[in-house]
Amino acid sequence: MSISGNSPAPRDHELLIFDGAFGTTMQSMHLPQSAWGGLEGCNEYLNLSAPAAVSELHRAFLEAGSHVIETNTFGATRIVLAEYGLADRVQEINAAAVANARAAISGMQGPRYIAGSIGPTTKLPSLGHIPTSMLFDAVAEQVRVLLREGVDLLIVETCQDLLQLKTCLVAARECFETAGRCVPLMASVTMERSGTMLVGTDMAAVAATLEPFGLFSLGLNCATGPEDMETHIRFLSQQWPGRISCIPNQGLPEMIGGQTVYPMAPDEFAAHMRLFVERYGVSVVGGCCGSSPDHIRALVRVLRDVTPAARRVET
Repeated sequence: MSISGNSPAPRDHELLIFDGAFGTTMQSMHLPQSAWGGLEGCNEYLNLSAPAAVSELHRAFLEAGSHVIETNTFGATRIVLAEYGLADRVQEINAAAVANARAAISGMQGPRYIAGSIGPTTKLPSLGHIPTSMLFDAVAEQVRVLLREGVDLLIVETCQDLLQLKTCLVAARECFETAGRCVPLMASVTMERSGTMLVGTDMAAVAATLEPFGLFSLGLNCATGPEDMETHIRFLSQQWPGRISCIPNQGLPEMIGGQTVYPMAPDEFAAHMRLFVERYGVSVVGGCCGSSPDHIRALVRVLRDVTPAARRVET
């Protein structure tokens, strides 16, 4: 694993703590309208218009104890950026995002890593929203920039369509070959409360399909809080040979006073996550929608001196 600041690579079963939510936390910072440039909702544009604010948010999670921060590039493919008239600024936005993350890490003590975030775009190939060739090209364009700018790992996350995820992973692998640089590759799927991905795929099919990809980790993020992820985490603990990641929302979102609220308090969230680490051997943890630096701080506190449980994978 290439490392920011020449830190040692994590050992095979060493616990890694990711950061929390970028979007919902950034919204709480109440940036001036001028920062959005009329592009409200495009968090990625802030890499250019408000780099200090982006670095400040990264830094808040690092100071809370995160080992890994994700670049503000979740929607930084041309597919998503085109919705804001920014399709021609893919390279500029992704490069700025890595620079903002690196600025936040500068001077921090201990091992710290930058994960290049690759979101699912807004198109599902299994439903005919986009040809896989177009999705492949868009993801490859983003990955090439992230690799060139020096991210330590890549996470393809919030995937709701197995074909979508496979296409992204194949694009990343091809970029490793052409760039002559390989970094750890993580995959994180989103399971609905129904127990499957949005297009109906269950976790068994996901694990079987992705096993040949040589992933650094496989896990879940978004959609639900940790309590609704336990069944899937238990399955992976028994069946998945590699690392398991769990990056939940802070509970199911609620509408209160016209605002989306994530109700799970930091201590409750941290307690759930400790159980996953101690019982199921989860070794990559963090927070998705609603998770603030306080949630990560609580997570760091309860996992201090905790070692992921040893797992015996069924064959």
